[in-house]
Amino acid sequence: MPTPAADMGGIESRSDASSGSFIARTIAEARSAAAPSSSALDAAIVYRRAMQRVLVLGATSAIAAEVAVLHAARGDRLHLVGRNPDKLAELARRCAGAEVTTEGADLTALTDNEALVSRALSVLGGVDTVLVAHGLLGDQLASERSFAEAERILTTNFASVVSLLIPIANAMEAAGHGRIGVITSVAGDRGRPRNYTYGAAKGALNVYLQGLRSRLHPAGVSVTTLKLGPVDTPMTTEHEKNVLFGEPEGVARRIVAAMDARAAEVYVPSFWGVIMPVVKHTP
Repeated sequence: MPTPAADMGGIESRSDASSGSFIARTIAEARSAAAPSSSALDAAIVYRRAMQRVLVLGATSAIAAEVAVLHAARGDRLHLVGRNPDKLAELARRCAGAEVTTEGADLTALTDNEALVSRALSVLGGVDTVLVAHGLLGDQLASERSFAEAERILTTNFASVVSLLIPIANAMEAAGHGRIGVITSVAGDRGRPRNYTYGAAKGALNVYLQGLRSRLHPAGVSVTTLKLGPVDTPMTTEHEKNVLFGEPEGVARRIVAAMDARAAEVYVPSFWGVIMPVVKHTP
C-alpha cells in the first residue's frame, strides 16, 4: 500500500491535457519568479554576535538536523529533543564546537510536554528561538477506515504541537521576546484525496498559528509558519522524486532566514507560494 502523502501539495495528474499543460507552465513560471524571494531570504541569514539559546523539537528529522547544524555554526547554544537517542548523539557530534544538550522524548505523549518544555527552558536558562519540526505523514487509506490511524495523524501533527506551543508561548510572552518557527505543509492549504487527513491537521495548525501570532506580536514574539512542499528526506523515500522536491540543506537555510527575518508565513521552497493559489482553484 503506498504512503498517501507528500503529493506535491495536492497536485495530481489529470487526463485533461490542457489542464496538465497549464499546471506545468505555472510550475515553471513559479520556480523562476520565486528565485529573487529565496535569494533575499538567504541573504537575511545574519551571523549574530549575541549567542542565541535555541530549542529544536523533533531535532532528528533530516530538516531540523540541518537547522541545528546552521545554528551551531553561528555559535548558538542548542538543546535538541527527539525520539531516537542514537540520532541525537550523532547530531550533537555534527554540532561540535557549540554547546549542545539533548533529551530523548516522545512528543506525542501530550501530558508530558509541559514538563518537557520546562526542563528545556531550565537547561538553556531561558530561550530565544524555538523550532517545532516533528510530524507524521501517516497512511491516508488506513485513516479513511480506522479512527485509530486518523487520530494518530491528527495527534502528531496538531494536538502534540499545540501541547508544546502553550508553555513555550507563555514563557516567551512573559520574557517579552523570542522567535517561534513551526513546520507545517502546503498540504494544509487544500484538501486533496491523497492526503486529506494529514492536510487537515496541518491546516488546523496553520489557523492556530495565525491566532498565536496575533496574540504574541505585542509582546515582541514572532511566530513563523513554515509551509513546506515535499523534501527529499527519509520521510519521502517511497515517493518518486521530481524537480519540485526540495533538499534538506537548502530548506534549512530558508527556515533559518525566515525566522531571523521574523516572517509570518513562508513557503519552502518559495515557488510553492505561486503554485498553491493555482492548486487551491483547480478542481
